[in-house]
Amino acid sequence: MQKRFYGILSIIVLALGVFFINKYYLPTIAKEGGDLTDSLQSFAIRKAPNVLYGMVVDDYLVIQDKIKRNERLGDILGAYNVPAKVIFQVSQLSRSIFDVRKIAPDKKYTLICDQDSLKTAKALVYEPNPIDYIVFRFDDSLRVDAYKRDVVTVEKTVAGEIQSNLSATIEEMGISVDLTNKFVDIFAWQVDFQRLQKGDKFKLVYEEEQVEGRTVGIKQINAIYFEHFNSPYYAFPFDQGEGKEYYDAEGKSMRKALLKYPIEFTRISSRYTLNRFHPVQKRWKAHLGTDFAAPVGTPIRAVGDGTIEEAQYKSNNGNYVKIRHNGTYTTQYLHMSRIADGVRAGGRIRQGQTIGYVGSTGLATGPHLCYRFWKNGVQVDALQVDLPASEPVKKENVEAFQKVKQELTKKLDGISFPVAKTEPLASL
Repeated sequence: MQKRFYGILSIIVLALGVFFINKYYLPTIAKEGGDLTDSLQSFAIRKAPNVLYGMVVDDYLVIQDKIKRNERLGDILGAYNVPAKVIFQVSQLSRSIFDVRKIAPDKKYTLICDQDSLKTAKALVYEPNPIDYIVFRFDDSLRVDAYKRDVVTVEKTVAGEIQSNLSATIEEMGISVDLTNKFVDIFAWQVDFQRLQKGDKFKLVYEEEQVEGRTVGIKQINAIYFEHFNSPYYAFPFDQGEGKEYYDAEGKSMRKALLKYPIEFTRISSRYTLNRFHPVQKRWKAHLGTDFAAPVGTPIRAVGDGTIEEAQYKSNNGNYVKIRHNGTYTTQYLHMSRIADGVRAGGRIRQGQTIGYVGSTGLATGPHLCYRFWKNGVQVDALQVDLPASEPVKKENVEAFQKVKQELTKKLDGISFPVAKTEPLASL
C-alpha cells in the first residue's frame, strides 16, 4: 500500500512539472523565437559560478594590473580603501608566508573588489612567477595563503640549421632564451658559439615545464646532437651518484671547473688582444679582457666557486668584483651598474651566483661587461685558457652509460632537420 502511495505521488509531481514548463517556460521561448535545448544549456551556463583563484567572484569587481616601479603593497591597497591598520596587520601576518617587501615591478596582481562606488578591496592576489601565487584576504577575517599551480613536464624536440648566426636562428624558430642558454653552457668549452658557420645543425631533446598549457621554463636538456664544421658533437646527461652531468659520445665529461661565460649567451664586442685602439683614451694599448655587450641590468654570474677579493668602485673599472677561485685561477668583472646585495670582500661565492649587473660605470662608452682572467698571477685570454675537465664516466658505470647513450641516440636519430629553403628561380 505504501509503495502504491509513493508511486502515485511521483506521477503527480512529474505532471505538475510538465504543466508548469508547458504553461510558463515554453511559451516564453516560443515568443522569443528560441530553442528549448539552447535555452536550457544557456540557463545552465549562466548558473555556473565564476571562480578565480578559488574564490567565487560573480558579485565582485575584478581588476588586474602589474606592479609599477617603487610601488608597494600599501600603495595598492590604500588606493582601494583598505585601512592602514589592516594593511599593517596583513603585512605582519604574511611574514612567515611571503615577505611583502619582495614585491617586484612588472609582476601581475589581481584585486577582488566590491562593485560599489568605493571599490573596496576584499582580496589581492600577487603572482611572483607563473607557478606561485599569494592570496591576501581582508574580508571578515584576515588571511594570507600561498598556493602553487600544477606543473606538467613534457618532453619535446627541436632541430635547426644555422643560416647566419645562432641568435637570429633562435629568434626565427621561436626557441626560448632559457633553452638556448642551457644549450650554450653545455657546449661552451667545445664550441665557439661566436664563430658558428652557415650550415651548422643541431637537434635537442628537452623537458619543458608547463602550467595550464603555457610554457614556464625548461627543466633540463636530455640529449644534444650538434654538427659544427661538418664534425658531430653529442651531449648526454648521466648520473654517477652525485647528480647528472653531461658527457660526450666517448664518456668524457663536458664540464670544467669554471663556466666559460660570465653572462648567459650574448655578443662578444671585443676580445683579448695585446693591441687595441681604446674607444675612450683614443690610443692603441693592450686589452687584457673580453667584452660582452649586453643591456643594462643583465645579471653577471661568478664562473666558479671562490672567495671575493675585491668588490668596490674605482675610476677606470667602475663597479667591479674580483674573485679568487683557487691557487691558480682568479677572475674579475668590470663596469657593473651595481654590485649585487651581499657581495662584499672576504665573502664566499658559488658558481653561477649573481654578483652584479651589466652597466657602463668607469671608463666605458656603453653598457658591457669586461671580463678578466688570471692564471698563476698572469692575465690570459679567458676564452682560450686550457682548463682540466671533470672526471669521465667511471669504468664500473660504462655499461649503464652506453645503454643511456643508445636510447638517447635513437631519439635524436628520429628527429628530422627542417627542409632547407630554396631561392625561387628568376623568370626569363
